[in-house]
Amino acid sequence: MTPIVTPNAPSPWRLKLAEVMDGKPVQRLITTLILINAAILGMLTSSELTNDWGWLLVPVDMFILAVFVIELGLRFTARGIGLLRDPWAVFDCLVVGIALVPASGPFSVLRTLRVLRVLRLVSINPSMRKVVHALLASLPGMGSIVMLMGLLFYVAAVMATQLFGQDFPEWFGSIGASLYTLFQVMTLESWSMGIVRPVMEQYPLAWVFFVPYILIATFMMLNLFIAVIVNAMQDAQGPDPEVAARAEREEMILQELKALRAELGEMRRSRGAP
Repeated sequence: MTPIVTPNAPSPWRLKLAEVMDGKPVQRLITTLILINAAILGMLTSSELTNDWGWLLVPVDMFILAVFVIELGLRFTARGIGLLRDPWAVFDCLVVGIALVPASGPFSVLRTLRVLRVLRLVSINPSMRKVVHALLASLPGMGSIVMLMGLLFYVAAVMATQLFGQDFPEWFGSIGASLYTLFQVMTLESWSMGIVRPVMEQYPLAWVFFVPYILIATFMMLNLFIAVIVNAMQDAQGPDPEVAARAEREEMILQELKALRAELGEMRRSRGAP
């Protein structure tokens, strides 16, 4: 009897190749090459190191890039065009593809994008991928916070422009200048000696405006961002194993109690029967 062969079934050697490419030895090799490549790209930014060791660093950089290209080629050989369904695979292709563009002529600006190859470490490391997924999952929750923070910035900028714009036009002369100054105050970068205290020399009660603004914008709003990200990371990690085990034990106890109640009810009915 002739065996039935599925047309779309991958060949055994392709399955074996995919298993090898996803194995820990290959992943560790790629991770090591990414770290070495990151160090080389950093050293190539130094003119002294480039002049002294460029004869070695540039060929090694090209060799590592060739390894990345071969790795992607093997992955496409193992999985076919379906590999592009994985967003991380698309990211790897873009990063390596940018590195292959000639860094001369109109594409010379792409020379600075070669360092993006270092970001392949994110696609290789599962824990880093979880962090990125958690950050992306937190974006919808950040939308309301961003809108609320933008509203706070706008209201505070209008008030600051009307209150201090006449005497401090460089900081609060317009809405744009006030927004930038208030952003600096929110980051606590030289907010006291650089901005607030000079303003208080002209307006002694200016602290009534700045202190509540810092409490709300810096300590409350920014902590909301952190809370949303932490919550998204907890959701990405899944339920706590201890909590899941405790819930399972409680469910088993409830099932046993139901069974005991059913047995007691059956015994009572049998005793009450004539």
